[in-house]
Amino acid sequence: MANDFLNLLQSQLGDDSFMENLSQQIGGADTQQTKTAASGIMTTLIGALAKNAASPEGAQSLNNALEKDHDGSILDDVMGMLSGNAQPQNQRMLNGAGILKHLLGGRQNNAINMISQVSGLDQGKTGNLMQLLAPVIMGALGKTKRQSGLNIGDLAGLLSGSFTQQKQQTNIQSSLITSLLDQDGDGSVTDDVANIGFKLLGNLFKRRR
Repeated sequence: MANDFLNLLQSQLGDDSFMENLSQQIGGADTQQTKTAASGIMTTLIGALAKNAASPEGAQSLNNALEKDHDGSILDDVMGMLSGNAQPQNQRMLNGAGILKHLLGGRQNNAINMISQVSGLDQGKTGNLMQLLAPVIMGALGKTKRQSGLNIGDLAGLLSGSFTQQKQQTNIQSSLITSLLDQDGDGSVTDDVANIGFKLLGNLFKRRR
């Protein structure tokens, strides 16, 4: 299941033409910087989703959001949806700001600042990119859920497995990744990212270029 989810995301984010278009969509950015920032955003948001889904209440809330607003249809025409050239039947599937508020809360700026420092993409463009990619990540998760017939418990396992796979693709020890995501044990991702240091996070993101 984790493979299906990550492969679906990579089929979108790994496409050079998509990244070039996305770089233009956020105001004209270096494509490599956009790729690096996108990788960091993907890592951060999947980690946040995994944290949320680890509790019964969080898993139920996520399942409800996927059922109501994120069926995966955004992936049928991602660039059209993100550019406004195509309109979904349900506008909530494109509400990146709302997704980020739910997942990261007041710590969103910490994540934007760190990803900007690592990627070289300025903070404004990094924030725009995060808002654009949040619905894509949710859409990929919703499509995987629908196609595989996943229940609430399956979602938690899928996200945990997805994040584990991402950790295995780096040279950083799992204990350091755990510290990166939840250094103070409060279930937050991004405040811990800010405290762990530029060098460690930079290595994590550069490995995913």
